[in-house]
Amino acid sequence: MKEKVQEWVDKKAAEMKEMYHYLHEHAEISWEEKETTKFICKQLDALDIPYKTFSDQTGAVGLWGNGKGPTIGVRTDMDALWQNVNGTWKANHSCGHDAHMTIVLFTLKCLKELGVEPKGMIKSFFQPAEEKGAGALSFVHKNLLDDVDYLLGLHLRPIQEMRFNEASPAIYHGAAASFKGRIYGLQAHAARYHLGINVIDSLTAINMAIRSIPLNPIIPASAKMTFVQGGGKSFNIIPDYAEFGIDVRAQTNEAMDQLIDQLKRSIYHAGEANGAKVELELLSEMPAASNNAMMEDVVSASIKEVLGEKGLVSPPVTPGGEDFHFYPKSMEHLQATMIGLGTDLKPGLHHPNMSFELDSLVNGVKIMALSVLRLNGDIK
Repeated sequence: MKEKVQEWVDKKAAEMKEMYHYLHEHAEISWEEKETTKFICKQLDALDIPYKTFSDQTGAVGLWGNGKGPTIGVRTDMDALWQNVNGTWKANHSCGHDAHMTIVLFTLKCLKELGVEPKGMIKSFFQPAEEKGAGALSFVHKNLLDDVDYLLGLHLRPIQEMRFNEASPAIYHGAAASFKGRIYGLQAHAARYHLGINVIDSLTAINMAIRSIPLNPIIPASAKMTFVQGGGKSFNIIPDYAEFGIDVRAQTNEAMDQLIDQLKRSIYHAGEANGAKVELELLSEMPAASNNAMMEDVVSASIKEVLGEKGLVSPPVTPGGEDFHFYPKSMEHLQATMIGLGTDLKPGLHHPNMSFELDSLVNGVKIMALSVLRLNGDIK
């Protein structure tokens, strides 16, 4: 079966690239993946895999098997980012979700065409809104993973972490969160600024306070202002309203909790020192990864069969976040890991002109398909 998988995948390389290009050209942002969902459903129909969709959101879940034995899950994200790409604002797949969808669909296609029979069920999760940090939780709240025993995810890795023809059995993402802040001040004539409350002063103080938070040098963490908007078109008025955004990262969930506590105190103290009123809203958060030795062993064996001993590399420790990690955090019974796929991706994830070695799609399908077969008991 191992040889059959690798031979089948090699023959489908051109088809994989064709699907990837289609998905790349038809990108849709978080919660708006309507046409992407239709495309996924069309592919599942062609594979004769039943699926469920939802009236209140995008996304789909494929249901292949009788459900009497262990349930194996394969998950991909679907959404794109909204970016300025060479002067045009558009939905853009600069995080590799188009590649992830291609790999999961061809994994299913490979197993189907080779006559694999699930011992229990293979559930395929086509999840929306990963970039919002909310898609995974939407599936958790719908109880879609309650019966899942094993869950595999996958993510392209930048060239700085690993090279093409390398892969890791996990990705140790850090925790991530984003906040939106609002500041309310008091307008006044700029000649009599003492009669007003200037929200720009508050923004400046908040930014300096964030940059002054003492961080544990042993645990990677950061907090930074990533968006500001304040004032109007008249430059002789003390502005009374501003908005700001903050990105927060920490390598562990414990460090994240401590950092957020410090962040809130610093923002309110600094921003309101001049009499302004500050509101802070948590927009999204994602937990740090937790390693699973059993699942990493399964994936490691598959990586070595596809890429050899030299192709198996240690899981990268990255400050990037992934809402995939909500799944094992929310369900203690779930055995889960996210495959790191070396692709020579550059200049980096979320760069508007991100590119990668498309032949890595072949590696991804082989590794995922062999890992599913191991979990299904078809190969040792």
